[in-house]
Amino acid sequence: MGREDSHYRPEGVDGRKFGSPGSGGATGRVPVPDAQFPRAPGDPGRSDAGSAAVGRANPQRYGPDPVGRANPPQYGSGHPPQYGSEPVGRARPEQFAGRAAPYGGGQVRWPDQDGPGGGPVGPVAPPTAPEPPPPRRRRPLPLAVLATVLVVVLAAVGLAVVRPGPVAGWLGGEAAAPAASAEASEPDPSAVLAEPDPNAPVPSADGLRAALEPLIRAAALGDRVNVSVADVATGQALYGSGQDAPTVPASVTKLATAVTVLAARGPAYRIPTRAVAGATPGEVVIVGGGDPTLAVDKNGFYPGAARLDDLAAQVRNALGGTAPTRVTVDSSLFSGPVYEPGWDDDIPTGGFGAPITALMTDGARRDAEAARKNFDATHGAAERFAQPDLTAGRQFARLLGLSGDAAEVKRGKAPAASGASATAGAPTPGTELGKVQSLPMVRLVDIMISDSDNVIAETLARQVALARKQPASFAGGAAATDAVIGELGLPADEISLADGSGLSRTNRISPSLLTDLITLAGNGSHPELAAIFGGLPVGGWSGTLDDRYQAAVTKAGAGVVRAKTGTLSRVNAIAGLVTTADGRLLTFAVLTDQAPENSTDATRQALDRITSALAGCGCR
Repeated sequence: MGREDSHYRPEGVDGRKFGSPGSGGATGRVPVPDAQFPRAPGDPGRSDAGSAAVGRANPQRYGPDPVGRANPPQYGSGHPPQYGSEPVGRARPEQFAGRAAPYGGGQVRWPDQDGPGGGPVGPVAPPTAPEPPPPRRRRPLPLAVLATVLVVVLAAVGLAVVRPGPVAGWLGGEAAAPAASAEASEPDPSAVLAEPDPNAPVPSADGLRAALEPLIRAAALGDRVNVSVADVATGQALYGSGQDAPTVPASVTKLATAVTVLAARGPAYRIPTRAVAGATPGEVVIVGGGDPTLAVDKNGFYPGAARLDDLAAQVRNALGGTAPTRVTVDSSLFSGPVYEPGWDDDIPTGGFGAPITALMTDGARRDAEAARKNFDATHGAAERFAQPDLTAGRQFARLLGLSGDAAEVKRGKAPAASGASATAGAPTPGTELGKVQSLPMVRLVDIMISDSDNVIAETLARQVALARKQPASFAGGAAATDAVIGELGLPADEISLADGSGLSRTNRISPSLLTDLITLAGNGSHPELAAIFGGLPVGGWSGTLDDRYQAAVTKAGAGVVRAKTGTLSRVNAIAGLVTTADGRLLTFAVLTDQAPENSTDATRQALDRITSALAGCGCR
């Protein structure tokens, strides 16, 4: 304990220093070029690709290891999307600058989940760790508009494509008060990402080998570096080294969670939180549906989230003259342990994980307002409640006007609706008294990826489980994710998960499966999956890549690499997209799970050199 390799460390920093003010550096998403969905031949309105198998060919050998995959029949025809025409970001950097996940080993000992009070998991004791990176550079802050690549998605969601105000951020949230005049006068930022050229030449195997293999042998990457590079438009495997080997993915696991929940639930799906009449007059049962972003009121952590005060208002109206007498919490939708048994033992107290329950507010954060204010300084760490479902029930009881003993809550099951007529004006047991719904799934996925939000990731994995009639547990989510991967025509034998966030060291994903997932989302055959791109950090600009690609040897990747990162002690991963110097859009995944001890910064720069090499060469 107390060493970097035995504690969670969010992408480059310790992340446990609560209470200091945020730096104010701009974060979030960026403006990107115009997008277009490719269409199947003969059908201008839609793609006929369906869920055809995404095989990989093996036309030749690429270095020491065969690619071992076929060049599939096009993955869906046409050219990949080009990711948007407007700035895609957030208005307040202190809210969503998150860093990804992960840690070290030890014997797992969890806090008492049924102890009194539902108090915070903590205190959070900082370990000894390297100094955090310097404060972020200020940049013009982009306002939020989802990329044009999501127009089809948004039509399904039923949201208008507008330019919302600050904090309302992602289409549909409440608008905040107007920004200060100095900020309002800032011009829109110019585009950051290079626009892909669908007619650009594809890099050659020899060219990629010459560019990448000297970098893959860097000492900072350790003894096991597994790599996959593919062309997004065609799905052609271009380079591989250990590309089919199961590797610890850390937080890039969230790409698999994102793709499968979008496939299983759809981008328009909203998670409900309901209140129903209990067995006795005045009893209200709040039924958790698994929305981790649920807020108490307008001061919640996640902009635009569903709110308990709105639900309470519906309940009071539905009860009419019947006064609420008590609140019962039904969080039974989720089953199994609230922490994954393979998680390191400091996750409950580290500020980046939480008990995964079907009812919680603000991702189980104890103080949502402080967590939002200090997000940048703490890199997303926050004290979490040990019993978030009971805490949410108490908050709801207070909103209903209950106090003292009446405000205490217990867990129980909501009665089934009987359909019987009400007696003495009181609703019959099981009658729905109110319902609020989460942000659309497209937005939950976006937050999960851009902020590497572990709690959202775990709840979304359970949504995959529910959609596939599996238990909403760690095991059920993993099994359902595997099943959906297979339904999409991808090799499900190349993924083995214990959780949806990547906190578990027992997770395994092959690099080639990651590039398959990104290709499937980007080639237009499944437009509903394109939502994964909205939150991907951009090299040298946003999210977990904000402070990377700054050195002279990695500058070529700044503003060109767009990727999800993953970090555990001795584990580093990066997977995403890059546009070559010739304008060809490639997908890549580079995973190392045997990096040297205490080498995180050097290992990351070695990974950045690999992806920068892809950005800087035609590799022909």
